[in-house]
Amino acid sequence: MRPQASIFTPILIAASLILFLSFVIRSSFGVFQIPIAADLGWFRSEFSLALAIQNLAWGLGTPIFGAIAERFGDKRAILLGTLLYSAGLCLSAFAISPFQHQWLEIFVGLGIAGTGFGVVLGVVGRSAAPEQRSLALGLTTAAGSMGQVFGPPFAQYLLNWMHWSSVFLVFSGMILLCLICLPFLRSDYKASKEELEETLSSIISRALRDPSYIMIFIGFFSCGFQLGFMTAHFPAFVTEICASIDANGLLAKFGITTTAALGAVALGVIGVFNIFGTISAGVLGNRFQKKYLLAFIYAGRTIISAWFILVPMTPFSVLVFSVVMGSLWLATVPLTSGLVAYLFGLRYMGTLYGLVFFSHQLGSFLGVWLGGFMHDVFGSYTTVWWVGIGTGLISTLIHLPISEKPRPAPATVAT
Repeated sequence: MRPQASIFTPILIAASLILFLSFVIRSSFGVFQIPIAADLGWFRSEFSLALAIQNLAWGLGTPIFGAIAERFGDKRAILLGTLLYSAGLCLSAFAISPFQHQWLEIFVGLGIAGTGFGVVLGVVGRSAAPEQRSLALGLTTAAGSMGQVFGPPFAQYLLNWMHWSSVFLVFSGMILLCLICLPFLRSDYKASKEELEETLSSIISRALRDPSYIMIFIGFFSCGFQLGFMTAHFPAFVTEICASIDANGLLAKFGITTTAALGAVALGVIGVFNIFGTISAGVLGNRFQKKYLLAFIYAGRTIISAWFILVPMTPFSVLVFSVVMGSLWLATVPLTSGLVAYLFGLRYMGTLYGLVFFSHQLGSFLGVWLGGFMHDVFGSYTTVWWVGIGTGLISTLIHLPISEKPRPAPATVAT
């Protein structure tokens, strides 16, 4: 019997590095909210709209880049995404009006789409052996989580030494490191005869008529709403509401002396536990039905979010919430992408997962924008937090009736 090949292939390592770099930058934008608003005199909702547009462009771009990868190759799709990402960050550094910043976030969002989950997980999914696929997707997603660990604290550190626009220029150069990974993205995947015969339009049509695919589409909305809101607003939420930090306490000994620093560190804590959560989800996805695991994750998010808003916000409650939410944060990604691949095959995984991810980014758009809008209207984030709890409950329930069985391509496909 031939020994099982190592899961740590050059493709997985290169793909993980791309996601790491992309998410170091992507996860740090919430840290810029207060400095940019203070420097340029913007309302909270104006910067929030810029991030919301970024998330929407990310969502719209994901199926597009998936189709580009499947038509012209993964390397070209990632190259284009990297260049757009870098250009958007560079130009955003010189934006002085809300409109300029909001318009330029389209380029950043498209750049994230080209270097993010849709394209990169498609590469990993097609290259991994079936028995290793769920874990490989989990490990690659965990690399994005690792980026979230370093992103917000790294951005906060740079902001202590330079202007926010200079940090954007640093990030613009840093994302170009993705280009060194491109030569390693070589996959031996060969599509089956049935997959080669089925066109992209045919499989999209099949998927959109499938009730289970629509349930996945709707369920992923909640994930985007919660993650989009918290990435953009959680540091500010903690800064404004959290009780002061004990000057003689443990946090102060580690240099965390302000609630602003705690807010940035909280996203880092979420990222640390997200690593364990995504890897665990990848392992469990090989052993249990993915729909039940997803329902469990959304239920856990709903419960911990309700607890957090109902108790007084203290440094302790912030850290407890960050640990639990981090364990569930991106655990949905390897399970959702793996579920799509299991149902419809690997040939068009990037595009089909990209369409589902668009729902995620619609939720993210609303989470980011509503967070800023409702803060300006009500003076707090409490109302929009409860909206997120409600969407989480819906996602919990909607995954339960999904039919988790492969949908083979038709024997003959009309051309």
